[in-house]
Amino acid sequence: MRTATTYYRLALAVTVATAFFLVLAIGALGIIGAGGRPDRIYVAVLAVLVAGTVVARLRPAGMALVLVATAFAQVLVTAAAFLAGLPQERGASVVDIVGINAMYTVLFGLSAWLFRQAAGQTSPVGVSSRA
Repeated sequence: MRTATTYYRLALAVTVATAFFLVLAIGALGIIGAGGRPDRIYVAVLAVLVAGTVVARLRPAGMALVLVATAFAQVLVTAAAFLAGLPQERGASVVDIVGINAMYTVLFGLSAWLFRQAAGQTSPVGVSSRA
């Protein structure tokens, strides 16, 4: 049954799981090389998520925007890491880094879509049907 509550709970579960696995990747596994200082750049993504969640107060429409911003932050942090030359210093595979970051971006985007469904919005822009 597809209700707003079901979409909201699923969105929240995907968001929490994605953030948890990002923390694990930063701390234990390492996205850029085998852990260490370069991976700390990904804390910015989590900061966007946490700050946005506080501002949105877990409301579905606001959370949809927060998760879009979080996915965008994931892309920006990845681009910044490449521009800073971090993967070359650590000997990390560019394909692996792009793939892992694409996965996180898609998962945050999925969460945004689920929150938008929970909010009952059918268009990407909050357009009212009232004239």
